[in-house]
Amino acid sequence: MKYVDEFRDPAKARALIGEINAQVARIETCKSRPLAIMEVCGGHTHAIFKYGIEQMLPDAVELVHGPGCPVCVLPMGRVDDCVALAETPGVIFTTFGDAMRVPGSKKSLMQAKADGADIRMVYSPLDALAIARSNPDKEVIFFGLGFETTMPSTALTILQAEAEGIRNFSLFCNHITIIPTMEAICSSPDLKLDGFLGPGHVSMVIGEAPYRFIAERYKRPLVISGFEPLDVLHSIAMVLKQIAEGRAEIENQYSRIVPKNGNEQAQAAISRVFELREFFEWRGLGSIDHSGVRIRDAYAHYDAERKFAVPALKIADPAACQCGDVLKGLLKPQDCKVFGRACTPETPLGALMVSSEGACAAYYQYGDLDREPVGEDA
Repeated sequence: MKYVDEFRDPAKARALIGEINAQVARIETCKSRPLAIMEVCGGHTHAIFKYGIEQMLPDAVELVHGPGCPVCVLPMGRVDDCVALAETPGVIFTTFGDAMRVPGSKKSLMQAKADGADIRMVYSPLDALAIARSNPDKEVIFFGLGFETTMPSTALTILQAEAEGIRNFSLFCNHITIIPTMEAICSSPDLKLDGFLGPGHVSMVIGEAPYRFIAERYKRPLVISGFEPLDVLHSIAMVLKQIAEGRAEIENQYSRIVPKNGNEQAQAAISRVFELREFFEWRGLGSIDHSGVRIRDAYAHYDAERKFAVPALKIADPAACQCGDVLKGLLKPQDCKVFGRACTPETPLGALMVSSEGACAAYYQYGDLDREPVGEDA
């Protein structure tokens, strides 16, 4: 297929639903309980709700929404650190737009900007470097955020700054890695999963091999999936076929984009600039060993955490907010007691309602759910 409308063809979707039903009929487990398949990436979650994929599936298949949204898993304390850096005199703080409204314990970056901090939305770290180049009398900080998908561009920007000798630029590094997260999910005693839809964009960088432990150690199938509705349906059918045949393998449905070995140049840039942290705190998942990266000593002069005083406080989410349980797949967004009432995209309590990839935002935008007025039982 060459054109996007071919990936949204209703006839092909019906054929894939037929295949899914046929595979379900072969699986003995489906007679006693639904099969739980986690889509790790928030981009898949939004595609599932935008195109009504969950409503197409038989009751024997349940989709579980995973933690693959980097804005959503950012702890509240790290947002407070962003605000503290942004409010430092002489600083221009730059960030992607989807992080602007994530609530901290006192304010968001959007509120800090309204209070007078020089905070600018950018589309890439190179935009932030250009701002540093044009403002040599200011310190420009880029809020580095995301999985392996966005790490290469940040790493290459650091290397470009080094090549040009630009020293008024630094990175507040909150990049995280997908594999330790999936390890934590697989080993959780609370969550019973039968298979995974693997993240397409991350896999474009890291390739297929890092996921092998899921099949080899945990005996669960994983299919790397694209983001169009036919991609998602095809990937679900592939997972079910593995289960029906008693297999647990890593398969790549998104081979038109994801090479087997990933992007080796991107991997080299990441390895040159970053190293693993001993641990990193995730919203809702707690501390996960080796799940975040930091800047190597060779580039320490570009590390905002070494260049500036960062509070680095641990702040708990509001008691009413159940983002953690949603991130772990233990709770559906609409089952949270504040969903659509005290917590909406206009007045978010948690990051899952803010981010463009957040599960709560997807449910709110596409779920067609009954919402009670704000204030009732909030």
